[in-house]
Amino acid sequence: MVKLTLIARVTDGLPLAEGLDDGRDVKDAEMYKQQVKALFKNLASGHNDASRMSIETGPYIFHYIIEGRVCYLTMCDRSYPKKLAFQYLEDLKNEFERVNGPQIETAARPYAFIKFDTFIQKTKKLYQDTRTQRNIAKLNDELYEVHQIMTRNVQEVLGVGEKLDQVSQMSSRLTSESRVYADKARDLNRQALIRKWAPVAIVLGVVFLLFWIKTKLWCHMP
Repeated sequence: MVKLTLIARVTDGLPLAEGLDDGRDVKDAEMYKQQVKALFKNLASGHNDASRMSIETGPYIFHYIIEGRVCYLTMCDRSYPKKLAFQYLEDLKNEFERVNGPQIETAARPYAFIKFDTFIQKTKKLYQDTRTQRNIAKLNDELYEVHQIMTRNVQEVLGVGEKLDQVSQMSSRLTSESRVYADKARDLNRQALIRKWAPVAIVLGVVFLLFWIKTKLWCHMP
């Protein structure tokens, strides 16, 4: 079954529309939505250039298509036919472009086309039952094939950004640790110098003191 549906602009990852009632029966729905946001962010950064892809995540699969600088994404059960998932996205794409095409590039606020949810919900209902005559016909449609669409794992797809973050964090940590090490090294060197020269300084001090005392006594002699 279709669980989540989100539409975003690829150039900057701005969310444009989503299924408002989606995710109510999905455990950890917020976590999956965060993964979708991370995916949109990666797409905006140019980390994934495939125009169609399936991404495995837990018991679900994200399917997305990119057309006209817009990403149409849905999350379905793993058992849901891949062919229906992509035809569902094609239906959303065609209607979204028809209704909102001229405004897509100029949209400035998140979910500027939230009213598109009405069409999302209506279309989702048509695709929920895979056994209807309509959907069986779509599954048998030889003109629409999805065998060439790549399937990847969510850790593999999002790992690029995560690894960059890890490198950045490691670099910051190493810089901080290097500063601490340098400070400790200076303290140790200072302590070593004190231990090395303190006895000499004491002896010299005693000699100077004895010399000063002797000089004073000599000056006071008749």
